[in-house]
Amino acid sequence: MQTRMSAADAARLSQAFQLLQRGRSADAAAIANDVAARAPGSAEPLHMLALCRKAAGDLAAAAATFDAARRLAPDDASLLGNNANLLRQLGRFPEALALHRRALELVPGNGQGWLNFGLTALAAGDASQARHALERAVSLQPSSSPAWQALGGLRRSVGDLEGAEAALRQAVAVDSANGAAWVNLGVVRRLQGDPTDSLACYARARQAGFAGPEIDDAEASAHLDIGQPGRALEVVQRLTSSAPAYVAGHTMLAHLLWEHGAALAPGTDPLGRFRAAVESQPANRELRLAFIRFLIDANAADEALAQIRALRAGDDQPVFVGMEANALELLDQREAAGELFRRAYPALRKDAGFLNLYVRHLLTRGEPGLAAARALEALESDPENQLALAMLGIAWRLTGDAREDWLCGYDRLVAEVCVEPPPGFGNEDEFLAALEATLTSLHTARREPVNQSLRGGSQTSGVLFGRRDPVIRALRDAISAAVTRHAASLPKDPTHPFLRRSATTVRFAGSWSVRLRSSGRHVNHFHREGWISSAFYVSLPPSVADGRDGDTAGCIQFGEPPAELGLGLGPRRVIRPRAGRLVLFPSYLWHGTVPFEDDAPRITVAFDAVPARQRDSP
Repeated sequence: MQTRMSAADAARLSQAFQLLQRGRSADAAAIANDVAARAPGSAEPLHMLALCRKAAGDLAAAAATFDAARRLAPDDASLLGNNANLLRQLGRFPEALALHRRALELVPGNGQGWLNFGLTALAAGDASQARHALERAVSLQPSSSPAWQALGGLRRSVGDLEGAEAALRQAVAVDSANGAAWVNLGVVRRLQGDPTDSLACYARARQAGFAGPEIDDAEASAHLDIGQPGRALEVVQRLTSSAPAYVAGHTMLAHLLWEHGAALAPGTDPLGRFRAAVESQPANRELRLAFIRFLIDANAADEALAQIRALRAGDDQPVFVGMEANALELLDQREAAGELFRRAYPALRKDAGFLNLYVRHLLTRGEPGLAAARALEALESDPENQLALAMLGIAWRLTGDAREDWLCGYDRLVAEVCVEPPPGFGNEDEFLAALEATLTSLHTARREPVNQSLRGGSQTSGVLFGRRDPVIRALRDAISAAVTRHAASLPKDPTHPFLRRSATTVRFAGSWSVRLRSSGRHVNHFHREGWISSAFYVSLPPSVADGRDGDTAGCIQFGEPPAELGLGLGPRRVIRPRAGRLVLFPSYLWHGTVPFEDDAPRITVAFDAVPARQRDSP
């Protein structure tokens, strides 16, 4: 039980609070310490002292001081809420959420308290609690721009882009000077496929005084989506010069030079600036890790290995051991790779990412039984991990396990679906011709992205289905109807990793177009972020469309593992594409295309779909 302070001490704490608000935490702390000594049974000076220590960056001392204050005043809602905010900052989410709940039990109408609770739940990855708290926050404080901004961030995180846009527009409506909300709105508008509007949002953010590398990064991405790679390159070059420690800027610059460098900067090494940045910032571990990931994607495993060893020299964590094992595997140094995989396994046996790399190694070593066991362990940690499911299918095939057919269902789960021509087009041919012309104008890159499956072609930037173009919107609506019908027709099986996610409605998690040139192909791959993946055929070369029996050039194939695994397994099913048809399949199925020789391109639209709402159980 705490004792009451004198009126004079209360006035001094009020003075300390004003000093703290002006950034004078040391002066405020001196007053709080003096009052605490004069009123040792009072929680208020300890509360103030905890806030001062937090402001000064001494988070451990702040946490201890909050504990002492709460022992004196366990039902002080303000104290509980501020303590919870600190625990969120420290990553102690369960404790923070418990304190938020108690504070809101005491003062259920505290809109700021609900906002803070929502931010903590969001940081903890609990979207359900965050949604409830943030919706309560905006209902109690409809004029709170930060609350609407937080709700917009929550909706974006769960894929509800329309809801995110609505919340963020409300955030800027109640406070047009909220630069961060304008930036977030711009990002959402780009994800919705409207980069022109996103640039307008970024301009409003700058008018509001928002500055930082994030806005340059966002603007460069929008320029790229619009089809202005030169302007994007200018922005990102400025970004990497002004903010050399900003990792995303170097990654984007490398991607731009990889795809567009032949036209924009002939003779430039796409990795040169990235490499120089890493060498000039040896202590920037995140930058080096990003460079390593790019090197792996670019099939430069030898240089990646050197960079990984530089990391290990400074901090030999198990995760770095696993990364070196993977690089050695890619360089066909499999004995050395196996030794490192075995060494790292005890520490990383719950890490699905590491286990997937280990499974790959075991498959190349001819140990499919152990590979299957490790893949199942990965799925215990992450039941919807698409790579683990893809690898498990290979392992079961190699061991002759009948569960391969149960899992992959090449005849049951791969479907050819008709897409009805949208209203406003006389027939399918008219619609496909309009779509081909629209998509061709979007293919501005000179080569494929570094981290995608296509070889000998280009891929559109950004979210295809979000674009304002009426032809693309008509395609999106027609495909959405076809996918919804297909999803509703799937049987429900709570034991099956694909069928247990059956849904009444779906949402698109990504959409793009691919234009393959002669000899182009997709190497065998899977899709990490999807549930249902796809290929919609817009335009086919004559040699593909008119293929003879037994000629698979340009066809899509399922079940053949990546060639680099060296397993000698062929496809389980091959489908000849037909213009206007949509092929749908589980995202974890290995799939690719057979190269073709023809002067005409092969143009497709693809997307990943995920459940928007689970189907009710019968």
